[in-house]
Amino acid sequence: MGTLLHFKDLYTEAFRGCKPVVAVFLLKAYAVFALTMLFITFYAFAVRILSGFEF
Repeated sequence: MGTLLHFKDLYTEAFRGCKPVVAVFLLKAYAVFALTMLFITFYAFAVRILSGFEF
């Protein structure tokens, strides 16, 4: 749990003091998009491994 809090602190610190609000919004949206794609990838590989799919 400490690691997640550390990542949260790094994430919030990275956007503190950024002036163009549009750039901050786009970067945050991209971070959420990238994280979603990463979870989808891990889920797809887990389903394929557990279902016996041959690569």
